[in-house]
Amino acid sequence: MHSLGVNSYRFSISWARILPKGRFGEINEAGIKFYNNLIDGLLLKGIEPFITLTHIDFPQELEHRYGSWLSPESQEDFEYYADICFKSFGDRVKYWVTFNQPDSQVKFGYLTGIFPPSHCSKPFGNCTYGDSEKEPFIAAHNIILAHKAAVHVYRTKYQETQGGSIGIVLNGAWYEPISNSLVDKLAAERARSFTINWFLEPILHGRYPRQMQNILGSILPEFSTTEKQKLKQGLDFIGINHYTSYYVQDCMFSACEPGPGTSKMEGYCAQSSQKNGTPIGEPTELAGKNVYPEGIEKIVTYLKNRYHNIPMIITENGYGDLNKPNSTAEARLHDEKRVEYFARYLDALSTAIRKGADVRGYFIWSLLDNFEWNKGYTVRYGLHHVDYETLKRTPKSSATWYKNFISQHIVKEPKVEHS
Repeated sequence: MHSLGVNSYRFSISWARILPKGRFGEINEAGIKFYNNLIDGLLLKGIEPFITLTHIDFPQELEHRYGSWLSPESQEDFEYYADICFKSFGDRVKYWVTFNQPDSQVKFGYLTGIFPPSHCSKPFGNCTYGDSEKEPFIAAHNIILAHKAAVHVYRTKYQETQGGSIGIVLNGAWYEPISNSLVDKLAAERARSFTINWFLEPILHGRYPRQMQNILGSILPEFSTTEKQKLKQGLDFIGINHYTSYYVQDCMFSACEPGPGTSKMEGYCAQSSQKNGTPIGEPTELAGKNVYPEGIEKIVTYLKNRYHNIPMIITENGYGDLNKPNSTAEARLHDEKRVEYFARYLDALSTAIRKGADVRGYFIWSLLDNFEWNKGYTVRYGLHHVDYETLKRTPKSSATWYKNFISQHIVKEPKVEHS
Protein backbone atom coordinates (compact mmCIF):
# COMPACT_ATOMS: atom_id res chain seq x y z
CA MET A 1 0.00 0.00 0.00
CA HIS A 2 2.80 2.40 0.84
CA SER A 3 4.45 1.77 -2.52
CA LEU A 4 1.14 2.54 -4.26
CA GLY A 5 0.87 5.84 -2.44
CA VAL A 6 -2.55 5.22 -0.87
CA ASN A 7 -3.16 7.28 2.26
CA SER A 8 -5.94 5.19 3.82
CA TYR A 9 -6.79 1.51 4.21
CA ARG A 10 -10.30 0.24 4.82
CA PHE A 11 -10.57 -3.02 6.74
CA SER A 12 -13.11 -4.75 8.95
CA ILE A 13 -12.70 -6.07 12.47
CA SER A 14 -13.96 -9.56 13.18
CA TRP A 15 -16.47 -9.21 16.02
CA ALA A 16 -15.84 -12.80 17.13
CA ARG A 17 -12.10 -12.18 17.22
CA ILE A 18 -12.67 -9.51 19.90
CA LEU A 19 -15.62 -11.13 21.71
CA PRO A 20 -15.96 -14.85 20.90
CA LYS A 21 -18.93 -15.07 23.31
CA GLY A 22 -20.30 -11.58 22.77
CA ARG A 23 -21.06 -9.75 26.01
CA PHE A 24 -21.43 -13.14 27.71
CA GLY A 25 -17.69 -13.82 27.79
CA GLU A 26 -14.26 -12.28 28.15
CA ILE A 27 -12.50 -9.93 25.76
CA ASN A 28 -9.97 -11.79 23.64
CA GLU A 29 -6.81 -9.77 24.30
CA ALA A 30 -4.99 -11.55 21.46
CA GLY A 31 -7.58 -10.11 19.08
CA ILE A 32 -7.09 -6.61 20.50
CA LYS A 33 -3.34 -7.00 20.08
CA PHE A 34 -3.71 -8.17 16.46
CA TYR A 35 -5.63 -5.04 15.44
CA ASN A 36 -3.38 -2.75 17.49
CA ASN A 37 -0.40 -4.11 15.57
CA LEU A 38 -2.18 -3.57 12.25
CA ILE A 39 -3.25 -0.02 13.12
CA ASP A 40 0.22 0.91 14.37
CA GLY A 41 1.83 -0.60 11.28
CA LEU A 42 -0.45 1.42 9.00
CA LEU A 43 0.27 4.66 10.85
CA LEU A 44 4.01 4.07 10.66
CA LYS A 45 3.61 4.12 6.87
CA GLY A 46 1.42 7.21 6.92
CA ILE A 47 -1.74 5.26 6.11
CA GLU A 48 -5.01 6.19 7.83
CA PRO A 49 -7.01 3.25 9.30
CA PHE A 50 -10.64 3.24 8.13
CA ILE A 51 -12.48 0.63 10.19
CA THR A 52 -15.72 -1.26 9.59
CA LEU A 53 -16.97 -2.77 12.86
CA THR A 54 -18.73 -5.71 11.23
CA HIS A 55 -18.72 -6.94 7.65
CA ILE A 56 -21.64 -9.42 7.91
CA ASP A 57 -19.99 -11.83 10.38
CA PHE A 58 -21.04 -12.07 14.04
CA PRO A 59 -20.20 -14.38 16.98
CA GLN A 60 -21.91 -17.76 16.63
CA GLU A 61 -22.64 -17.61 20.37
CA LEU A 62 -25.21 -14.89 19.73
CA GLU A 63 -26.99 -16.98 17.12
CA HIS A 64 -27.20 -19.88 19.58
CA ARG A 65 -28.39 -17.74 22.48
CA TYR A 66 -31.07 -15.56 20.94
CA GLY A 67 -31.04 -15.71 17.12
CA SER A 68 -28.64 -12.79 16.56
CA TRP A 69 -30.29 -10.03 14.47
CA LEU A 70 -33.80 -11.39 14.97
CA SER A 71 -33.66 -10.35 18.64
CA PRO A 72 -33.48 -6.83 20.13
CA GLU A 73 -30.72 -8.23 22.36
CA SER A 74 -28.41 -7.91 19.35
CA GLN A 75 -28.55 -4.14 19.77
CA GLU A 76 -27.10 -4.39 23.26
CA ASP A 77 -24.37 -6.77 22.10
CA PHE A 78 -23.34 -4.54 19.20
CA GLU A 79 -23.26 -1.47 21.43
CA TYR A 80 -21.03 -3.31 23.91
CA TYR A 81 -18.70 -4.47 21.12
CA ALA A 82 -18.51 -1.02 19.50
CA ASP A 83 -17.67 0.57 22.86
CA ILE A 84 -14.72 -1.81 23.30
CA CYS A 85 -13.41 -0.96 19.82
CA PHE A 86 -13.74 2.79 20.33
CA LYS A 87 -11.96 2.49 23.68
CA SER A 88 -9.20 0.21 22.36
CA PHE A 89 -8.45 1.80 18.98
CA GLY A 90 -10.13 5.21 18.83
CA ASP A 91 -7.07 7.16 19.94
CA ARG A 92 -5.59 6.35 16.52
CA VAL A 93 -8.67 5.65 14.35
CA LYS A 94 -10.59 8.63 12.97
CA TYR A 95 -13.00 6.89 10.59
CA TRP A 96 -15.56 4.35 11.81
CA VAL A 97 -18.22 2.39 9.91
CA THR A 98 -20.85 0.43 11.81
CA PHE A 99 -22.13 -1.97 9.12
CA ASN A 100 -21.23 -2.96 5.58
CA GLN A 101 -24.12 -3.32 3.13
CA PRO A 102 -26.80 -4.30 5.66
CA ASP A 103 -29.41 -4.64 2.90
CA SER A 104 -27.30 -7.44 1.37
CA GLN A 105 -26.75 -8.97 4.79
CA VAL A 106 -30.46 -9.29 5.54
CA LYS A 107 -31.44 -10.20 1.98
CA PHE A 108 -28.93 -13.03 1.68
CA GLY A 109 -29.15 -14.07 5.34
CA TYR A 110 -32.92 -13.97 5.86
CA LEU A 111 -34.65 -13.74 2.44
CA THR A 112 -32.75 -16.14 0.15
CA GLY A 113 -30.67 -17.84 2.85
CA ILE A 114 -27.43 -18.04 0.85
CA PHE A 115 -25.44 -16.27 3.61
CA PRO A 116 -25.36 -17.16 7.32
CA PRO A 117 -27.49 -17.68 9.30
CA SER A 118 -29.21 -19.20 6.22
CA HIS A 119 -32.82 -18.42 7.08
CA CYS A 120 -35.45 -18.43 4.33
CA SER A 121 -38.77 -19.90 3.29
CA LYS A 122 -40.23 -21.01 -0.04
CA PRO A 123 -40.32 -19.85 -2.78
CA PHE A 124 -37.16 -17.84 -1.98
CA GLY A 125 -35.14 -20.83 -0.82
CA ASN A 126 -35.28 -24.18 0.91
CA CYS A 127 -33.87 -23.51 4.38
CA THR A 128 -34.37 -25.43 7.60
CA TYR A 129 -35.58 -22.29 9.38
CA GLY A 130 -36.92 -18.88 8.49
CA ASP A 131 -39.70 -16.67 7.18
CA SER A 132 -38.65 -14.69 4.10
CA GLU A 133 -41.68 -12.42 4.32
CA LYS A 134 -40.93 -11.11 7.83
CA GLU A 135 -37.43 -11.90 9.08
CA PRO A 136 -35.45 -9.62 6.70
CA PHE A 137 -37.31 -6.60 8.06
CA ILE A 138 -36.94 -7.66 11.70
CA ALA A 139 -33.20 -8.16 11.21
CA ALA A 140 -32.85 -4.83 9.39
CA HIS A 141 -34.77 -3.05 12.15
CA ASN A 142 -32.42 -4.38 14.81
CA ILE A 143 -29.37 -3.49 12.69
CA ILE A 144 -30.63 0.09 12.29
CA LEU A 145 -31.17 0.41 16.04
CA ALA A 146 -27.77 -1.21 16.72
CA HIS A 147 -26.20 1.39 14.42
CA LYS A 148 -28.00 4.09 16.41
CA ALA A 149 -26.70 2.64 19.69
CA ALA A 150 -23.10 2.57 18.46
CA VAL A 151 -23.32 6.13 17.12
CA HIS A 152 -24.77 7.31 20.43
CA VAL A 153 -21.92 5.71 22.38
CA TYR A 154 -19.32 7.22 20.07
CA ARG A 155 -20.81 10.70 20.14
CA THR A 156 -21.40 10.84 23.87
CA LYS A 157 -18.22 9.12 25.13
CA TYR A 158 -15.49 9.37 22.50
CA GLN A 159 -16.02 11.71 19.57
CA GLU A 160 -15.13 14.96 21.30
CA THR A 161 -11.81 13.67 22.65
CA GLN A 162 -10.90 11.35 19.76
CA GLY A 163 -11.97 13.70 16.99
CA GLY A 164 -13.21 11.06 14.58
CA SER A 165 -16.36 10.50 12.53
CA ILE A 166 -18.79 7.63 12.15
CA GLY A 167 -21.01 6.41 9.32
CA ILE A 168 -22.44 3.36 7.59
CA VAL A 169 -21.60 1.67 4.26
CA LEU A 170 -24.47 0.86 1.91
CA ASN A 171 -25.06 -0.93 -1.35
CA GLY A 172 -24.94 1.87 -3.90
CA ALA A 173 -25.93 0.17 -7.14
CA TRP A 174 -27.70 2.53 -9.53
CA TYR A 175 -31.14 1.63 -10.87
CA GLU A 176 -32.10 2.96 -14.30
CA PRO A 177 -35.77 2.78 -15.42
CA ILE A 178 -36.03 0.44 -18.39
CA SER A 179 -38.35 2.89 -20.15
CA ASN A 180 -39.52 6.50 -19.83
CA SER A 181 -42.91 5.35 -18.55
CA LEU A 182 -44.03 6.67 -15.19
CA VAL A 183 -44.47 3.17 -13.74
CA ASP A 184 -40.89 2.17 -14.60
CA LYS A 185 -39.52 5.44 -13.17
CA LEU A 186 -41.46 4.75 -9.96
CA ALA A 187 -40.11 1.18 -9.96
CA ALA A 188 -36.53 2.46 -10.14
CA GLU A 189 -37.22 4.68 -7.13
CA ARG A 190 -38.71 1.69 -5.29
CA ALA A 191 -35.54 -0.28 -6.03
CA ARG A 192 -33.53 2.46 -4.33
CA SER A 193 -36.00 2.55 -1.45
CA PHE A 194 -35.67 -1.19 -0.86
CA THR A 195 -31.83 -1.01 -0.81
CA ILE A 196 -29.96 2.16 0.13
CA ASN A 197 -32.89 4.26 1.42
CA TRP A 198 -34.14 1.33 3.52
CA PHE A 199 -31.36 2.25 5.96
CA LEU A 200 -30.61 5.90 5.24
CA GLU A 201 -34.17 7.13 5.68
CA PRO A 202 -34.50 5.81 9.28
CA ILE A 203 -30.95 6.82 10.22
CA LEU A 204 -31.37 10.38 8.97
CA HIS A 205 -35.11 10.99 9.32
CA GLY A 206 -36.38 8.40 11.81
CA ARG A 207 -38.76 6.64 9.40
CA TYR A 208 -38.82 4.02 6.67
CA PRO A 209 -39.19 5.14 3.03
CA ARG A 210 -42.77 5.85 2.02
CA GLN A 211 -42.52 3.31 -0.82
CA MET A 212 -41.67 0.55 1.67
CA GLN A 213 -44.47 1.59 4.01
CA ASN A 214 -47.02 1.57 1.18
CA ILE A 215 -46.10 -1.93 0.01
CA LEU A 216 -45.21 -3.71 3.26
CA GLY A 217 -47.62 -2.08 5.70
CA SER A 218 -47.63 -3.86 9.05
CA ILE A 219 -44.77 -6.16 7.99
CA LEU A 220 -42.39 -3.26 8.70
CA PRO A 221 -41.56 -2.95 12.40
CA GLU A 222 -42.25 0.43 13.97
CA PHE A 223 -39.87 2.83 15.68
CA SER A 224 -40.94 4.26 19.02
CA THR A 225 -41.14 8.04 19.40
CA THR A 226 -37.91 8.01 21.41
CA GLU A 227 -36.15 5.86 18.81
CA LYS A 228 -37.26 8.18 16.02
CA GLN A 229 -35.74 11.18 17.76
CA LYS A 230 -32.46 9.41 18.54
CA LEU A 231 -32.15 8.05 14.99
CA LYS A 232 -32.30 11.42 13.25
CA GLN A 233 -28.94 12.65 11.90
CA GLY A 234 -27.40 9.37 13.00
CA LEU A 235 -24.21 9.51 10.94
CA ASP A 236 -21.39 11.81 9.86
CA PHE A 237 -20.85 10.36 6.38
CA ILE A 238 -22.40 7.90 3.95
CA GLY A 239 -20.21 5.09 2.62
CA ILE A 240 -21.13 3.89 -0.88
CA ASN A 241 -20.17 0.53 -2.37
CA HIS A 242 -20.70 0.91 -6.11
CA TYR A 243 -19.82 -1.59 -8.83
CA THR A 244 -22.51 -1.52 -11.47
CA SER A 245 -26.03 -0.48 -12.50
CA TYR A 246 -29.25 -2.24 -13.51
CA TYR A 247 -32.35 -1.60 -15.55
CA VAL A 248 -35.55 -1.75 -13.53
CA GLN A 249 -39.02 -2.66 -14.75
CA ASP A 250 -42.28 -2.22 -12.87
CA CYS A 251 -43.93 -5.43 -11.61
CA MET A 252 -46.68 -3.81 -9.54
CA PHE A 253 -48.87 -2.88 -12.48
CA SER A 254 -47.26 -5.13 -15.11
CA ALA A 255 -46.66 -8.88 -15.26
CA CYS A 256 -43.03 -9.94 -14.70
CA GLU A 257 -41.25 -13.25 -14.83
CA PRO A 258 -39.96 -14.27 -11.37
CA GLY A 259 -36.45 -12.95 -10.79
CA PRO A 260 -34.33 -10.48 -8.80
CA GLY A 261 -36.41 -7.69 -7.31
CA THR A 262 -39.82 -8.92 -8.44
CA SER A 263 -41.25 -9.99 -5.07
CA LYS A 264 -43.27 -7.88 -2.67
CA MET A 265 -40.36 -8.04 -0.19
CA GLU A 266 -38.11 -6.41 -2.83
CA GLY A 267 -40.54 -3.76 -4.04
CA TYR A 268 -42.04 -5.35 -7.19
CA CYS A 269 -39.24 -4.09 -9.43
CA ALA A 270 -37.54 -6.52 -11.82
CA GLN A 271 -33.80 -5.93 -12.22
CA SER A 272 -31.86 -6.76 -15.35
CA SER A 273 -28.53 -5.95 -16.99
CA GLN A 274 -30.21 -5.83 -20.41
CA LYS A 275 -32.93 -3.92 -22.23
CA ASN A 276 -34.34 -5.63 -25.32
CA GLY A 277 -31.21 -7.77 -25.49
CA THR A 278 -28.84 -4.79 -25.26
CA PRO A 279 -26.67 -4.67 -22.11
CA ILE A 280 -26.70 -1.57 -19.90
CA GLY A 281 -22.93 -1.35 -20.37
CA GLU A 282 -20.06 -3.49 -21.54
CA PRO A 283 -20.49 -6.98 -20.05
CA THR A 284 -17.71 -8.45 -17.92
CA GLU A 285 -16.82 -12.03 -17.09
CA LEU A 286 -19.11 -11.75 -14.05
CA ALA A 287 -22.85 -11.89 -14.70
CA GLY A 288 -24.64 -8.73 -13.65
CA LYS A 289 -21.48 -6.64 -13.31
CA ASN A 290 -21.63 -4.55 -16.46
CA VAL A 291 -19.43 -1.47 -16.93
CA TYR A 292 -21.66 1.62 -16.69
CA PRO A 293 -19.58 4.57 -15.38
CA GLU A 294 -22.55 6.94 -15.50
CA GLY A 295 -23.99 4.96 -12.59
CA ILE A 296 -21.47 6.22 -10.04
CA GLU A 297 -22.14 9.84 -10.98
CA LYS A 298 -25.89 9.25 -10.82
CA ILE A 299 -25.97 7.52 -7.40
CA VAL A 300 -23.70 10.16 -5.85
CA THR A 301 -25.80 12.98 -7.33
CA TYR A 302 -29.02 11.28 -6.19
CA LEU A 303 -27.78 11.00 -2.59
CA LYS A 304 -26.45 14.57 -2.69
CA ASN A 305 -29.88 15.87 -3.64
CA ARG A 306 -31.95 13.60 -1.41
CA TYR A 307 -29.87 13.89 1.77
CA HIS A 308 -28.66 17.50 1.62
CA ASN A 309 -25.14 16.67 0.45
CA ILE A 310 -24.01 14.83 3.57
CA PRO A 311 -20.31 13.91 3.12
CA MET A 312 -19.90 10.74 1.04
CA ILE A 313 -17.04 8.28 0.68
CA ILE A 314 -16.82 5.67 -2.08
CA THR A 315 -15.90 2.71 0.10
CA GLU A 316 -15.78 0.07 -2.65
CA ASN A 317 -15.45 0.29 -6.43
CA GLY A 318 -13.90 -2.49 -8.45
CA TYR A 319 -13.71 -4.77 -11.45
CA GLY A 320 -13.78 -8.54 -11.10
CA ASP A 321 -12.77 -11.27 -13.50
CA LEU A 322 -12.78 -15.05 -13.31
CA ASN A 323 -9.85 -17.00 -11.94
CA LYS A 324 -8.13 -18.81 -14.84
CA PRO A 325 -5.61 -21.31 -13.44
CA ASN A 326 -4.20 -22.17 -16.88
CA SER A 327 -3.72 -18.60 -18.14
CA THR A 328 -0.29 -17.19 -18.91
CA ALA A 329 1.55 -14.89 -16.52
CA GLU A 330 1.18 -12.07 -19.04
CA ALA A 331 -2.59 -12.53 -19.24
CA ARG A 332 -2.90 -12.59 -15.45
CA LEU A 333 -0.96 -9.37 -14.94
CA HIS A 334 -2.01 -7.22 -17.92
CA ASP A 335 -5.51 -6.34 -16.78
CA GLU A 336 -6.32 -3.55 -19.23
CA LYS A 337 -10.09 -3.98 -18.70
CA ARG A 338 -9.65 -3.20 -15.00
CA VAL A 339 -7.52 -0.14 -15.80
CA GLU A 340 -10.16 1.10 -18.25
CA TYR A 341 -12.90 0.51 -15.64
CA PHE A 342 -11.15 2.59 -12.99
CA ALA A 343 -10.27 5.37 -15.40
CA ARG A 344 -13.85 5.71 -16.58
CA TYR A 345 -15.47 5.43 -13.14
CA LEU A 346 -13.09 7.92 -11.55
CA ASP A 347 -13.74 10.32 -14.40
CA ALA A 348 -17.51 10.01 -13.85
CA LEU A 349 -17.03 10.47 -10.10
CA SER A 350 -14.97 13.60 -10.68
CA THR A 351 -17.84 14.98 -12.77
CA ALA A 352 -20.21 14.57 -9.81
CA ILE A 353 -17.67 16.27 -7.53
CA ARG A 354 -17.25 19.19 -9.91
CA LYS A 355 -21.03 19.59 -9.84
CA GLY A 356 -20.94 19.96 -6.07
CA ALA A 357 -21.16 16.46 -4.57
CA ASP A 358 -19.30 16.36 -1.25
CA VAL A 359 -17.24 13.21 -1.83
CA ARG A 360 -14.39 12.94 0.68
CA GLY A 361 -12.65 9.72 -0.31
CA TYR A 362 -12.41 6.72 -2.63
CA PHE A 363 -11.35 3.10 -2.03
CA ILE A 364 -10.66 0.55 -4.72
CA TRP A 365 -11.80 -3.03 -4.22
CA SER A 366 -9.36 -4.57 -3.82
CA LEU A 367 -5.69 -4.38 -2.97
CA LEU A 368 -5.22 -8.15 -3.42
CA ASP A 369 -7.03 -11.05 -5.00
CA ASN A 370 -8.88 -12.65 -2.10
CA PHE A 371 -11.73 -14.84 -0.90
CA GLU A 372 -14.89 -13.30 -2.41
CA TRP A 373 -17.66 -14.55 -0.11
CA ASN A 374 -19.66 -17.38 -1.72
CA LYS A 375 -17.63 -16.99 -4.93
CA GLY A 376 -14.56 -18.14 -3.00
CA TYR A 377 -11.34 -17.99 -5.02
CA THR A 378 -13.13 -18.23 -8.39
CA VAL A 379 -13.20 -14.43 -8.81
CA ARG A 380 -10.31 -11.95 -8.71
CA TYR A 381 -10.67 -8.23 -7.96
CA GLY A 382 -7.12 -7.40 -6.90
CA LEU A 383 -4.66 -4.80 -8.08
CA HIS A 384 -2.12 -7.46 -7.14
CA HIS A 385 -2.22 -11.03 -8.36
CA VAL A 386 -2.00 -13.61 -5.59
CA ASP A 387 -0.66 -17.09 -6.31
CA TYR A 388 -2.92 -19.12 -4.03
CA GLU A 389 -0.35 -21.94 -3.78
CA THR A 390 2.66 -19.84 -2.78
CA LEU A 391 0.87 -16.61 -1.70
CA LYS A 392 3.28 -14.62 -3.87
CA ARG A 393 1.88 -11.16 -4.66
CA THR A 394 2.64 -9.53 -8.00
CA PRO A 395 1.43 -6.07 -9.11
CA LYS A 396 -0.89 -6.08 -12.12
CA SER A 397 -1.01 -3.32 -14.70
CA SER A 398 -3.85 -1.79 -12.67
CA ALA A 399 -1.53 -1.36 -9.67
CA THR A 400 0.95 0.58 -11.78
CA TRP A 401 -1.85 2.66 -13.26
CA TYR A 402 -3.33 3.45 -9.83
CA LYS A 403 0.06 4.41 -8.42
CA ASN A 404 0.51 6.89 -11.26
CA PHE A 405 -3.03 8.19 -10.86
CA ILE A 406 -2.51 8.85 -7.15
CA SER A 407 0.81 10.60 -7.70
CA GLN A 408 -0.83 12.95 -10.19
CA HIS A 409 -3.88 13.73 -8.04
CA ILE A 410 -2.57 14.29 -4.53
CA VAL A 411 -4.75 16.83 -2.73
CA LYS A 412 -5.02 17.94 0.86
CA GLU A 413 -7.60 15.71 2.52
CA PRO A 414 -10.64 17.59 3.87
CA LYS A 415 -11.75 16.51 7.32
CA VAL A 416 -15.28 15.20 7.86
CA GLU A 417 -16.90 17.40 10.49
CA HIS A 418 -19.21 15.57 12.85
CA SER A 419 -22.70 16.89 13.40
